[in-house]
Amino acid sequence: MPDTLSPADAGKPIEIEDIGSNPSPRNTIGELVERRLSRRAALGGLLGAAAMATLSDQLLASGGRALAQNASPSSLGFREIAHQMGPRDAVPDGYQIQTVIRWGDAVLPDAPAFDPRNQSAAAQAAQFGYNNDYVDFFPLPRGSRSADHGLLAVNHEYADTQLMFPGMGDDETSRLRSSREQAAVEMAAHGMSVVEIRRENGRWAPVRAGSLNRRITATTPMRIGGPAAGHERLKTSADPTGTRVLGTLNNCAGGNTPWGTVLTAEENFNQYFGGAAANTGAQAAMYKRYGIVEKASYSWPQYEDRFNLDKEPNEPNRFGWIVEFDPYDPDSVPVKRTALGRFKHEGCTHAVSADGRVAFYSGDDERFDYVYKFVTARAWNPENPAANRDLLDDGTLFVARFHEDGRMEWLPLVHGQGPLTAANGFNSQADVLIETRRAADLLKATPMDRPEDVQPNPANGRIYAMLTNNTRRKPEQVDSINPRAANAHGHVIEMIPPGAGTGEVDHAATEGRWEIFLVAGRPGVDAGAQYHQSTSAEGWLSCPDNCTFDAKGRVWISTDGAPGTSKVADGLYAADTDGAGRALTRLFYQAPTGAEVCGPCLTPDDQTMFLAIQHPGDDKGSSFDNPSTRWPDFQEGMPPRPSIIAITRRGGGVIGS
Repeated sequence: MPDTLSPADAGKPIEIEDIGSNPSPRNTIGELVERRLSRRAALGGLLGAAAMATLSDQLLASGGRALAQNASPSSLGFREIAHQMGPRDAVPDGYQIQTVIRWGDAVLPDAPAFDPRNQSAAAQAAQFGYNNDYVDFFPLPRGSRSADHGLLAVNHEYADTQLMFPGMGDDETSRLRSSREQAAVEMAAHGMSVVEIRRENGRWAPVRAGSLNRRITATTPMRIGGPAAGHERLKTSADPTGTRVLGTLNNCAGGNTPWGTVLTAEENFNQYFGGAAANTGAQAAMYKRYGIVEKASYSWPQYEDRFNLDKEPNEPNRFGWIVEFDPYDPDSVPVKRTALGRFKHEGCTHAVSADGRVAFYSGDDERFDYVYKFVTARAWNPENPAANRDLLDDGTLFVARFHEDGRMEWLPLVHGQGPLTAANGFNSQADVLIETRRAADLLKATPMDRPEDVQPNPANGRIYAMLTNNTRRKPEQVDSINPRAANAHGHVIEMIPPGAGTGEVDHAATEGRWEIFLVAGRPGVDAGAQYHQSTSAEGWLSCPDNCTFDAKGRVWISTDGAPGTSKVADGLYAADTDGAGRALTRLFYQAPTGAEVCGPCLTPDDQTMFLAIQHPGDDKGSSFDNPSTRWPDFQEGMPPRPSIIAITRRGGGVIGS
């Protein structure tokens, strides 16, 4: 989710979301990308911007998309849609869109009907929350491969006050004008929803008052686990033990575990806290590294002391973690797993290593920040779920360093090793984890161009990192052949652990290789764009954000920021990851105006693609009273509503085939 500091990233929620707080970025990934592209392109079929411009002219002169698709080496069988920007969304011929659940729809049995002009915190806490992001499908019954009945677990990242409430105006500073009751509604709109859904006669619908349905909000009691639990910097007046916390905030992407639990990632938690202590307090340097400033982006510090740094200076330290809970048990207490580090987590996805230990991958979604993985200390036990209950409290957190020759290292963030000692302010492993960013700085990890989703591909064992963009990379940070000093469009890299492509992948290894998968942007217009040579005039993308993989190992990439960078709607693109069609992206879905596309998730049979359509109508000048779209209801008086949609083939069948 990009910030509003650059025109290329227009339309996003807050000015302090992605301020780029790394004080000394080194060895930017952009330098390494461009140094290797000439070699990589020759081997992998990538085509540069100048050549692509010629190809695009040829395609357009001879029938354009039809020629490109008929001759395409891609294994994908759908006909691409055209780039667009409009109030409605679009899919290829032969596919249909179903709205599964919308902001304000009932989740709990006592939820009232949605009344956007008369909202209350109590109602919102029983209804589907706002700005859905991560989506996951957990089959019912537990342990099955059911593709027709399951639980949707959905993150609710943040609140767009100007689109949620009438009379707030059309700018994002409306958040600071929220009343006490509106702020309480915003808190209730954060968190997660777990909703039972069922497919009948080809259509998906929630199960009304499902017994496993659940809402998690910014006030849900949670436990703090792992090495940082009980640390002095996690203690507050409301929690002198440092082991209990209310709620989870700014949950962006997420993940799951082999033992069937949800992992939800706290990302831009910094925006909710404010106070003079941001500049003058004992923790001011740490606040700055995490982007916490004196003026919060919400009104919450006016009404809740815990968001006021001058009253509760430790409260921000209780956010920025990975949170685990059991979606099959609505009474389970969520646990913040501090062993996985504290930063702006974008997702937490797993791969089981050959020895049974489990690696969890995350990006720190900010300019010039890092890619991480956590490896459990012991193997998971598929026969004894109870043995896995606290597996995430014991293991090693690593941060990535990339080398120009294609090698990469995973550097352990372990107290007492290298610079992570008391001499540098780290007196324990808890200190390393609370200040993960500073610890990674000292280890000289490679600053990245906003690493968002980091996903293992089960088909080939490679890990794909979505690097959304970085408009602040300066020319002097790249060499003379690098045409992308200001990377507005992002790129996708592959990390290759030992054994990738075999049945014995070592995800716990501390060394590996990396490659470029694609470099985004409009061919012939945006310098440095690199695609498969058969990519059509509709197949290019900007600002890759989230991804998933189907059973064939094809990647499905959703975007966030294309309206600002390229004047096209955000969408969902698909490509082969191996073979003749490798990196040949094709446009499958485009969102309504103002929206980003999040959380792509396939059912186990690959016959449904769930997508989270976040902040529809979040355009400049758009408001509750005068929105740029009324998607998905298109009813007069109804504001745009973030929603989960299901895309299926008419008559059934595998998505993309």
